[in-house]
Amino acid sequence: MPTKAKAKAPAKKRRKTQKKLVIVESPAKAKTIEKYLGRTYKVMPSLGHVRDLPKSSMGVDTENHYDPHYISIRGKGDVIKGLRSEAKKAKAVYLASDPDREGESIAWHLAHVLNLDVNDKNRVTFNEITKDAVKEAFKTPRSIDMDLVNAQQARRILDRLVGYSISPLLWKKVKKGLSAGRVQSIALSLIIQREKEIKAFIPEEYWTIDAEFKKARHAFKASFYGLNGKKAGLKDNAAVQDVLGKLDRKGAFDITNVVRKERKRSPQPPFTTSSMQQDANRKLNFRTRKTMMAAQQLYEGINLGKEGTQGLITYMRTDSTRISSIAKHEASTFLHEKYGAEYAATKPIKGKLPEGAQDAHEAIRPTSVFRTPASLKDRLNRDQFRLYQLIWNRFVASQMTNAVMDTMAVTLEQNGVTFRANGSKMKFDGFLKIYSDNKEKDNLLPDLEIGDQVNLAKTDPAQHFTQPPARYSEANLIKALEENGVGRPSTYAPTLDTIQRRYYVKLVGRRFEPTELGEIVDGIINEYFPDVVNVDFTADLEHELDGIEEGKQDWVKVIDTFYKPFSTEVAHAEDAIEKIQIRDEPAGFDCDICGAPMVIKMGRYGKFYACSRFPDCRNTKPIVKEIGVTCPVCHQGEVIERKSKKNRIFYGCSRYPDCDFVSWDKPVGRDCPKDGHYLVAKKIRGGVQIVCPNGDYEEAPQK
Repeated sequence: MPTKAKAKAPAKKRRKTQKKLVIVESPAKAKTIEKYLGRTYKVMPSLGHVRDLPKSSMGVDTENHYDPHYISIRGKGDVIKGLRSEAKKAKAVYLASDPDREGESIAWHLAHVLNLDVNDKNRVTFNEITKDAVKEAFKTPRSIDMDLVNAQQARRILDRLVGYSISPLLWKKVKKGLSAGRVQSIALSLIIQREKEIKAFIPEEYWTIDAEFKKARHAFKASFYGLNGKKAGLKDNAAVQDVLGKLDRKGAFDITNVVRKERKRSPQPPFTTSSMQQDANRKLNFRTRKTMMAAQQLYEGINLGKEGTQGLITYMRTDSTRISSIAKHEASTFLHEKYGAEYAATKPIKGKLPEGAQDAHEAIRPTSVFRTPASLKDRLNRDQFRLYQLIWNRFVASQMTNAVMDTMAVTLEQNGVTFRANGSKMKFDGFLKIYSDNKEKDNLLPDLEIGDQVNLAKTDPAQHFTQPPARYSEANLIKALEENGVGRPSTYAPTLDTIQRRYYVKLVGRRFEPTELGEIVDGIINEYFPDVVNVDFTADLEHELDGIEEGKQDWVKVIDTFYKPFSTEVAHAEDAIEKIQIRDEPAGFDCDICGAPMVIKMGRYGKFYACSRFPDCRNTKPIVKEIGVTCPVCHQGEVIERKSKKNRIFYGCSRYPDCDFVSWDKPVGRDCPKDGHYLVAKKIRGGVQIVCPNGDYEEAPQK
């Protein structure tokens, strides 16, 4: 009998393994971390905050313990829906937003949206996005730190109370579209105070006398110091002539004192957020927002080919200069291998923390010092490379030995007239080997001893005038805010952005100048809300916010102490402030559409020409600045100064679009003697230089 074939057993259904869900802020960060954690994890981005106070109302119940009314952010519906769906299926949910107050707040909001227990140990933080750091962080998850959350919540509510109380007042009394805030109002006030100092400044005349001396064939320079052994100033030309009259030009000068010393120069500590923003502005000409954008990309991860995606720097929002022992050891190893033991510091520089600094994270440093800027150049775009190089150099230099200079100070005298000369020579370059700022240059003096005599070759008297304080650059303003204890690392970039978007200030030659509108707003806030622009008051408030973070202050009490007197000021201002009419200025010509007079109006982005019959006639024209040069292309129009969408000045033809001439550099109205091309004035460090854009001709730089 034929045997029956055995029935095939049904295939077992493979159970789908539940994954652990990790939520971070950005897609780039999600992609990097998912590669590190492996198949059992799914990493999703929240795209920043998912809940916030409503835009349409105050959103804070001032009668009920300042209870905030949070709502889901418009446009985040699909994101929240996707996160909820994945959270329900997940074996566990981890909240891995950034390791600061704002990151903690995002985690707390996510917990509410996803119905997670805020006491569960589901919060994971790491200071750098590297495989080891991320995996180590997941070994020790913690619960959400409510002190951090409350500190951020208090800051958000305080800013809302100030902004949504003063801004409507400015809309009503001045013009629509204005705003006020705690930090931005102080930034604006600092700029305007500096402008007042500049306008009130009275220059004073003073003179200097530089001289050239010779000993045998060696020439060196010295400067007038004083008379009869005492330091003396030269207020005018008469004083100069009096000094010169005492000199015997054929007679010798006696060397009366020679001081030789060894001077050490120490490296600076690694970057904090503030010092990185300042250096990037000074050395790379980066705007603050650009710096933070490039730093965010370096932190979240760059594809390095075989190595995969790696975070290249530690967390970029920090006020600490602390460095981990692992990073110090790695830097020491690198320096011993690359430069030798004499360049590796036994006790690396430790920076002084600014008052109120949290020291919650490390300083900004490369995640691996062995990833040199040169080795990554092909993997980074230009902005990323330049910022990474700045961060890497600063960190490595901070772990190096001091630079040592041999210095020499010489005093020269004749007939009671004293000159002094200073010389220096590099003895050991130390950290300057990789972090030179060109401040230390050899300035050699001949070998001089007390009793030697030298001859006067020539004198060079010069008239000078004292200069007013300079307007703030982005770097200077950030430094001033930090020194005054106003704001925190994460607030500087949005603050500077806001005061420019509101047209309270404008950048002219990389320096902030207040506008008429900015002066009006500052005047109102100074008169009616003095605490808002009081630097000491705001710094004390920042300390109280820090106290909330440390669990020493109750956030409701901190807000209440501020808001009660502030609300009284708001009520008084409502009644006391008269409507401010920003009057239109006559433009001096008529509308080419209806014939009515044109006027100069103040708009969101500055002044412009408009018809006085608005809204019946909506004719407008931009205000252009002619530079007195005929267009070098069409020879008919005038070259005018324009601004790009990013507020950068360029030059174009007034006949645009009929003539498409444009230039970033200012045409000077002359042609190149070599090829006939138009010449331009190109800005260089310390002045301008007339050059041919074709590169065949250039003139001596001008200050």
